[in-house]
Amino acid sequence: MEFNHADLFEGVADAVGDRVALVCGDRRLTYAELDAEANRLAHHLESVGVEPGRHVAMQMYNCVEYAIALLATLKIRAVPINVNYRYVKSELLYLYRDSDSVALLYDAEFDERVAETVPEVPGLRHYIVVGGESSIPGAVTYEEALAGQPDTRGFGPRSEDDTYIIYTGGTTGMPKGVMWTLKNLLFGFWNPALPRPGVPQDVVDNARDSGPLVMMAAAPLMHGAAQLGTWIGWFIGATLVYVRRFDAAEVWRAVEREKVNSMTITGDAMAIPMVEELERGGSYDLSSLITLASTGAILTGTVRDRLAAALPNVIIMDRFGSTESGSTAEAVAGSTPEKGLRFAPDVEDVAVLDDALQPVKPGSGVIGQVARTGYIASGYYNDPEKTAKTFPVAADGVRWLLTGDIATVDEDGSIAVYGRGSQAINTGGEKVFPEEVEAVLKGHPSVFDAVVTGIPDERFGHRVAAVVQPHGDIPSTEDLDAHCREHLSGYKVPRSYAFVEEMQRSPAGKADYRWAKRVAQEAASSTGR
Repeated sequence: MEFNHADLFEGVADAVGDRVALVCGDRRLTYAELDAEANRLAHHLESVGVEPGRHVAMQMYNCVEYAIALLATLKIRAVPINVNYRYVKSELLYLYRDSDSVALLYDAEFDERVAETVPEVPGLRHYIVVGGESSIPGAVTYEEALAGQPDTRGFGPRSEDDTYIIYTGGTTGMPKGVMWTLKNLLFGFWNPALPRPGVPQDVVDNARDSGPLVMMAAAPLMHGAAQLGTWIGWFIGATLVYVRRFDAAEVWRAVEREKVNSMTITGDAMAIPMVEELERGGSYDLSSLITLASTGAILTGTVRDRLAAALPNVIIMDRFGSTESGSTAEAVAGSTPEKGLRFAPDVEDVAVLDDALQPVKPGSGVIGQVARTGYIASGYYNDPEKTAKTFPVAADGVRWLLTGDIATVDEDGSIAVYGRGSQAINTGGEKVFPEEVEAVLKGHPSVFDAVVTGIPDERFGHRVAAVVQPHGDIPSTEDLDAHCREHLSGYKVPRSYAFVEEMQRSPAGKADYRWAKRVAQEAASSTGR
């Protein structure tokens, strides 16, 4: 057994086979049952020529089959590829091609979209449809794929250097495949509350000896946060709970029904509808819930306060990290985007680097970029240029991951994060970080969501513009302006607003800044402001 996710899962399954591993809807599988079904799918993939190192794409809503596909792929040393289920043909065509996928598992609901795209991807040669039939010639149903396949293992040896790829959309441009070795992935996202294992057997022993724990990943499995939350849960012997598609009421019903102890969500995009469901009087027995953590997106202070009021006995946490860096820090008490984000690193290999890739001195006030070394991603698939830029090697030979987050280090070692440098707005020589303004806007009672961007300005180069999704009636710009000026310096206050019925965000809650900039510019042009 190595520090390989398939090896480790098999070890855990042998140790706690009767324990429930996965629940989604009316399907429940023990560790032994999940392992057996994954074996059958893995043998099928082998039988159709999926070799070690080949890529298997997954285009599904949350379901038991998605989790099984992740495990089955790793069992034969192939590489899982996550596909955004919202993608249209042009986006799918890019991802299928960029990922070099040779096989695809997809929900029957996406058959028409998949069928019109795959004829232009000759390398994609095997299709498994889940939950129905397919119009694609040669496609097999999930049930047909498993039929006649053994539920025993019989696979060859694996390596801790086997590859795992997570495509991440970011905020601009097409998604990039973040490559990890399995050992780095394991340790990069290791639960900081537990000691790191010295040998693989330590993972199995910990899972065997742990008490019963029920965890819920509320985000879509096509997002890295949910996938990694699943592995983290399995490696402590927990039961993982999914809802097929995010719906606040269904999430709370699942927490009540399955007696969930720990939940992960991604920022305000999930937190707001969840807390509104409770504020509207939704009645659920949530006494089992102990912790709720936001990963992949930070909770604004107002939303966090509402969650705390609705869930007074639940510990609410913000985790700091990225697909490339792993989980690196936790927000300190009182940290919010409005008041300033401050994080305490929970691994030693996190630093803020200056332009020479040297750690800044705590308390010096020097502004640099948050970085991590050690257990980090290997780079971006098919993009050596971006890999070299994002994963530079310093003069002393240390390889770093630059997160893009601009920050300083306080005297106590905590990191004060201002925002993403790539999204900073330069207006008249002053830098404005959109996250700070967005957080203030979302604190207004008439604002449901907000994204802030920079648009061209003849005098200042760029000016701050906001795209706002109202909560109820559209607020006046004068009201929003007065609200912002209570919390922000004048140069940070939006000069123009665009109001939309629905904000365009990724399923993981990430802002689409390209879309926001276009909407803001169109609104400014129509009003002459």
